[in-house]
Amino acid sequence: MKKPERRQSMAERRPSVSVIPHLAGLEKPQDHSLKLDHCDVLILGTGLSESILAAALSWQGVEVLHIDGQPYYGDHSSTLTVDQMKKWSSEVNQGKIKHFKDAQVYIPGGKSTNKFNSKDYGIDLSPKVMFAKSDLLSLLVQSRVYKYLEFQSLSSFHVFENDNFSKNISSTSTKGDIFTDQSLSLVTKRYLMKFLKFVLQDNNDESKLKIIKENANTSIEDFLSKTYKLDTPQINELIFSIGLCNKPNIKTPEALLKIKRFLVSFDVYGNFPVMVSKYGGPGEISQGFCRSAAVAGTTYKLDTSIIDFDPESKVAKFNDGSAVKVNEKIVISPTQIPKFLNTEYQDLISSKNLPVYNITRLISIVKRDCSEWLSEHESSAVVVFPPFSLPTENAEAVQVIIQSGNSGVCPVGQSIWYSHTTEQNVDKAKDDLQAAFEKMEASILRESSTADLEDVLDEKDFIMSAQGTPVLVNSFKLGKSLQNFVPKDKLEIVCKIGYVQETLIDPSLSNILNASESNNISLADCKDSQDIIFTNMPTSELSYDGVVSDCKLLYSRITGTDDDFFDVDFEDDDEDDEYSSKTGNQARGSVPTASGMNHNDNDNAIADSDDDEDHHEPFGADEMEL
Repeated sequence: MKKPERRQSMAERRPSVSVIPHLAGLEKPQDHSLKLDHCDVLILGTGLSESILAAALSWQGVEVLHIDGQPYYGDHSSTLTVDQMKKWSSEVNQGKIKHFKDAQVYIPGGKSTNKFNSKDYGIDLSPKVMFAKSDLLSLLVQSRVYKYLEFQSLSSFHVFENDNFSKNISSTSTKGDIFTDQSLSLVTKRYLMKFLKFVLQDNNDESKLKIIKENANTSIEDFLSKTYKLDTPQINELIFSIGLCNKPNIKTPEALLKIKRFLVSFDVYGNFPVMVSKYGGPGEISQGFCRSAAVAGTTYKLDTSIIDFDPESKVAKFNDGSAVKVNEKIVISPTQIPKFLNTEYQDLISSKNLPVYNITRLISIVKRDCSEWLSEHESSAVVVFPPFSLPTENAEAVQVIIQSGNSGVCPVGQSIWYSHTTEQNVDKAKDDLQAAFEKMEASILRESSTADLEDVLDEKDFIMSAQGTPVLVNSFKLGKSLQNFVPKDKLEIVCKIGYVQETLIDPSLSNILNASESNNISLADCKDSQDIIFTNMPTSELSYDGVVSDCKLLYSRITGTDDDFFDVDFEDDDEDDEYSSKTGNQARGSVPTASGMNHNDNDNAIADSDDDEDHHEPFGADEMEL
């Protein structure tokens, strides 16, 4: 039997594979059928929350059986190759993978002319960035899972406005630089600094609490314009680039928390607020927690699904012919719900009147390293298109993560653009994402076509370097000089992937952070069996915010409290304290430090087009309309 395609695992990439524990179905073979007759908790799906939960339970002595219906780890958080994405898209459109729809993979030029190695690409289904001061990063250190991962800094944040890009921070910025742009008036700078001090005040400060309470129902836009006299460019940067909010009418208290999240993360490990994990995002981290769980005793088996469960005898039956008694709970990912529980799951959603939110994604792999958009020694950047900044009059922000080949997700010289929007009209969302792609395409072509620019640039488009030589300003800042410039070359596309993900989690994360039995399905009881717990799909949040809170809800549901969540005395505590205080170049598996960050098939779902390569769809071309 032919083995399924996959990329090298984190253990296989290491010089010594003994450093990282092996996983069944990856570095070591798995048995044809399950070899145990009982477990305390059965978890279906190896997504990020489920994997953290498995590790947390296992380290407290709970016997966990953790399975996944797919032949790979990660579930809805997976990092997949191009060929795996093709198969995944086919299964989505056949209804085999729930909570995803309208999946398309477009390969311009066709397989015969567009040559590439599928395994050179690691494509995240739910890409995210990690703030340097966040509960997930703290958990990675506390659980020692950070030792299995590599992190890279991300300091470049770009915002699109007035048909032009601007970079509001980079790796050479300081926290103060964010608010002291030389083009701003002295009055604006003063108001910005005043706002900065207000945000960084202790949240329990009485004067701050009074202002927040008075503006509890005020939109952040109104608060910034009226209280701090800020103009649209500064407001957009604060709300959409620094705060990473999706919409302009977000309430002031929520927006302030998001802005503060950015500011307190800046300078924690260096001149950057966020990080990305190398070789993949949530899929890589999920695998890390699965390895931790395996060390603690969790049994793993891929390509395995539940086909029946008797709530009286508590015996679960599986597609490999095995049967296991589950002493406590069964935890089920939304993508792995068996047929016999479909009605139960849908009835729960209906009875609670839980709204379903769409997250529309467009992933573009391009043959450009996009170094013009990245800070020196970095491999990732964030681009934000605020509401109403695109020709489509986008009502919600379009957020984009750019990762180049140095991030380990594609060949050097190429990059992956992950864009998404929470616009609930799916057709409109697709138009917005395609419009954002076209703006980025035009910008990167202008940026990299400097040989053709002589006729459109003038003196103000150059700055003097420290050595006294003229240097071309980044085209994100050039503005009107390049608006009508049409470069001669075209952007080469490896492939484009589009799909829609559904989630029951509000974009504000309100039903995770303030979860109740009435607003979060993970806390709701099934009618026929209180032993069954459903988890949630990934959120639309660009960061990992909410993930740990989500896991603690599940953990409490099983154990009764989260007081001992990852409360473990690891044998290597002294060694890790040494790692935590260490400076210098980051080794694999070390805690990030200020100087130690890693800079450096259904054929209808697959379109291999030999047509005009100017149609870089899926969103727009007839053959690729989702």
